[in-house]
Amino acid sequence: MSPNTGYSAHFEAYDPPSDAWTRLATLPEARHHIALAATGGLLYEVGGFSGGFPNWQAQASVYVFDPASNRWRDSVPLPIPRAKGVTAAVDGKIYVVGGRVRATAEARHFNEHSDTTRSEVFDPLTGKWSPIADALTARNSAASVVIEGRIYAVGGRQALKQADGSLRQVNVANLEVYDPKTNLWQTRAPMPQGQVRLAAATHGGKLYVFGGEQWVAEHKVFENNWVYDPATHRWQSLPPLATPRHGLGAANVGNRIYVFGGGAKVGGEAATAVHEVLVLSETRQ
Repeated sequence: MSPNTGYSAHFEAYDPPSDAWTRLATLPEARHHIALAATGGLLYEVGGFSGGFPNWQAQASVYVFDPASNRWRDSVPLPIPRAKGVTAAVDGKIYVVGGRVRATAEARHFNEHSDTTRSEVFDPLTGKWSPIADALTARNSAASVVIEGRIYAVGGRQALKQADGSLRQVNVANLEVYDPKTNLWQTRAPMPQGQVRLAAATHGGKLYVFGGEQWVAEHKVFENNWVYDPATHRWQSLPPLATPRHGLGAANVGNRIYVFGGGAKVGGEAATAVHEVLVLSETRQ
């Protein structure tokens, strides 16, 4: 844990058959609000903030973890510093969408960043970042999955600057889909309600989302979970989380979606190690 910041470089792995967590090599530098994607047997950690609130500063660093050696190494940094974006891996490439970027070159405060639609792709074979079509909505703290080669970006919020310089944190329910083959974005049916800092996973060709928080009109942590079917363009409710939380993670293994960690109160307090699983009747992946 970094002194006086509340964030860390810790890195752990969960093994479903043994129901056990293992501590792995720590990140080269402590970060929070990072984005992760995996391809080619490697895990990419992209961007994120350094510093304790409110002195956050978006970073451009990219690190790669090799499970075979239990080591991290530096990779090609982002073209610009970015945090609270989403990442996805498609056909061996890493896509980065939205999030918050520095509003000034030396931005060192949370309010000195702005939401962006900017999106980019990294090719590990060439070691180069390239621009792609901008997302349709500037937002941060959304979630994403890949279904049939397309990237689904869902939820999140917009930090809207007010006359007094403060930020109004407004949730968005937008669902947008990016096709790398055509370099085009399309809108889909929005979530039944806007949820931010939610988790997402995919199973059986469907999008599953879990939890999240809200600042406006009232402070709230969500227990609500939803599933979206691209075939019907419809959302349906799922059983609620036993422990409402935001900033959590989710991963699909077999017919189970594991939902872990997060905060039980709005903001950066009340972190929890709760780990729950949704068991699905479907077996198709």
